[in-house]
Amino acid sequence: MFHLRRRLLCTAAAAAARGPPPIRVALTESSGRGVFATRSIAAGEVLHSAQPVVSHPSPSLLHEVCYSCLRRKAGNGGGGDTSGGICYFCSDACREHAKGFNEVEKNADWSLFDDHCSSRGLKYPYMVKRLACMVISGSVSADCLDILQPARLHQGTLTEMEEEFELLDSTFRKAGIHEEQTTFLTKEWYINVLARIRINAFRIELVASSYEDLLSSALASVSCDAAVGNAVYMLPSFYNHDCDPNTHIVWLESADARLKALRDIEEGEELRICYIDASMDVDARQKILADGFGFQCRCLRCLSGD
Repeated sequence: MFHLRRRLLCTAAAAAARGPPPIRVALTESSGRGVFATRSIAAGEVLHSAQPVVSHPSPSLLHEVCYSCLRRKAGNGGGGDTSGGICYFCSDACREHAKGFNEVEKNADWSLFDDHCSSRGLKYPYMVKRLACMVISGSVSADCLDILQPARLHQGTLTEMEEEFELLDSTFRKAGIHEEQTTFLTKEWYINVLARIRINAFRIELVASSYEDLLSSALASVSCDAAVGNAVYMLPSFYNHDCDPNTHIVWLESADARLKALRDIEEGEELRICYIDASMDVDARQKILADGFGFQCRCLRCLSGD
C-alpha cells in the first residue's frame, strides 16, 4: 500500500510537470456534459486533482476524522486537536481553513437539526448546513453549485426537505445571525442545493497509507460505515458513468481527489468513472442507478447483460 501511494504521488508530480490536465469538458451525444481526453493517456496516469467545494465528515466520526480535510486521526488518537471538544482538526492549517464556517457553526445550537438528521439517517443536510455557514462567512457564493446537475425529486422528498429547511433557518435565527447575512437562505435555495448535492456528492473512502491504517480501515468497515464522509467537487462532477470505466477517482489521505486512468485512453475518448460498486450484477446496478441517479445505464457492459 505504501508503494501504491508513492507511485500515485510520483505520477501526479510528473503529470503536473507536463502542464495542464489532458482533458476538456464538452457536450456528449446523450448524457449532457462529459469529460474528454485531449491527447493519448497512458494507463495509470493521474489526470488531475480536485479539492472539494464542500465536504462533511460522517457524523459518527467527528472525533476521528478531520473536520476540514477528512483525514483520519493517526494511530490511537495522537496528533491534531479538537475545537472545544466538538470536532477534530488534523493540523493548524486545517483549523485555519475551516475558521470561517466553523465560527458560524459554533455560535449556534444544532441539537434539533442534528437530532432530526440522526434519527432519519440523513447525511446530505449536514453538507447544506456547512455550505450555508460558508456563504455566511463569505468564503463561497450562494450560487457556487448552480452549474451542477440537480437530482429529480419526488413530492415526499420535497416535504422532508422543507422540514429540514425550517430547522436550519430556525437555528440561524436563534443564533442571532444578522438577517442581511442570510438573505440567500430560502426554501428554494435549500432544495436546489440539496438536489445537487444528492446526485453529485462522492462517498470518500481513503486509501490506507500503512499496514496499521489498512487493518483499522478493514475493522471499521465491518463495524460501521467505511466512508469517512462525503464531498462535492466541480470538475469530477462532469464525469459520466460507465459500469466498465476507463477512469477512477481515488483519495489517498484526505478529501483531495485524484482522477487516474485505468487503461490506455485515446485522444478524443470520453473519460468515464463508475458511480457505484461495479461488482454488482446488472439488475442491481440498474436499480441503484435508476433510483439514486435517475437514469438507465446503457453502457456496453449493461447492454451485454454482464
